[in-house]
Amino acid sequence: MTDLYHPDSAYVSWRTGRNGPATFDLYVRTAPFAGAYMLVAGLEMALKFATAFRYSEADIRYLSKIRDYAPEFLRHLRTLRFSGEILAMPEGSIAFPDEPLLRVTAPFQEAILLESGLLYWVSVSTLIATKAARIVHAAQGRPVADFSLRRAQSPFVATRSAFIGGCASTSFLEREAFSAVAESFNRYTLLLDTYDPRQAIHTAVEVARQYQHRMGHTLAAVRLDSGDLLGDSQYVRRVLDDAGMAEVRILASGDLDEFRIADLLQRGATIDGFGVGTSLGVGGASVEHGAPGGALGAVYKMVWYEDERPVDRAKIKLAGEKSTWPGKKEVYRIGSFESDIIQLQDEPPPPRGTRLLKPVIVGGQLQPGAMPPLSEIWELAQRNLHLLPEEYHSLIARKPYPVARSEALLALRQQAMERYREREG
Repeated sequence: MTDLYHPDSAYVSWRTGRNGPATFDLYVRTAPFAGAYMLVAGLEMALKFATAFRYSEADIRYLSKIRDYAPEFLRHLRTLRFSGEILAMPEGSIAFPDEPLLRVTAPFQEAILLESGLLYWVSVSTLIATKAARIVHAAQGRPVADFSLRRAQSPFVATRSAFIGGCASTSFLEREAFSAVAESFNRYTLLLDTYDPRQAIHTAVEVARQYQHRMGHTLAAVRLDSGDLLGDSQYVRRVLDDAGMAEVRILASGDLDEFRIADLLQRGATIDGFGVGTSLGVGGASVEHGAPGGALGAVYKMVWYEDERPVDRAKIKLAGEKSTWPGKKEVYRIGSFESDIIQLQDEPPPPRGTRLLKPVIVGGQLQPGAMPPLSEIWELAQRNLHLLPEEYHSLIARKPYPVARSEALLALRQQAMERYREREG
């Protein structure tokens, strides 16, 4: 879980003796899918990665073969453990662009070696949790099942994140033989798309009646997986209602995403629940709607370094839109999603402000409550999504959520820019 330049950077740090306390922010510049927000996920795996980080003897042998590192440095890596501090937004939090999701402070070598692992767990999980939340919102109260196992690059991460985002279930199987299924299960779902869904629904009704009479087994739902989901769902609903099976639900799947679900429901599709696979499992984009996806684009940037003169501790990168904001920061939410403010850690909390970054690792040790059970994460996520104003749930963000920066933070950035320009002449 490291790129080669991380041990290279640690080696340069070791050789030059520059291993002072460094602070890095992990944040996202732009919300995914052309939306306004992100649903934070993946912190539990990130914390497990940080607290378990170490180089095994096999790792050391491998590094010695691919780089001419000094033997003393390799001996140093054998004993290296994360001893620093991590502050983070809890899983299930709502975050907005440029807000630190994690703030890491540790000796430079430790902080830099954690970069890829922290970025992976947080960015992939947050991407998929956000996608799931958007899909569930588009479904307007109808249940959504995660169907992404066969397509997801990381199935466990996809399923866990989809649950945090509000998916009601996950499914790994398709049912093909109606009679075999009806005989095997007390309550069952039939896939109608194997041949012709409009013919299959009549067969499904006949089989359901037979096995309800013979064994008391109940047809709970039928699923449409392709073709004209709008027209087929309306046809199937009429057949079921005419057969006295109004309680049987109609589920739909097949290359769905939040935009297609919203369109189907707006046009009157009689669908009671959705299964979403590829788009959910890979955090897919929607080219048609100009909604980028596929990756969150999270970054990990150094913003403070202690072993410098006080005037030089604030670290900044000047690169146009990718320029960074220096300093150790806090994020506060004003009221219930009225606005957020990013400020320096030594500033007093703003009135009516709730601190969003919580200490989860201190002195290399996991803090009590840092990894709550998944059920609590789900509850926090659903509560936050419910409180988030409707305008920020829009599939294409009409306006950004207001995130301000304090005067002290603005001043520190200006000072850092001036110091950099002085140094560059």
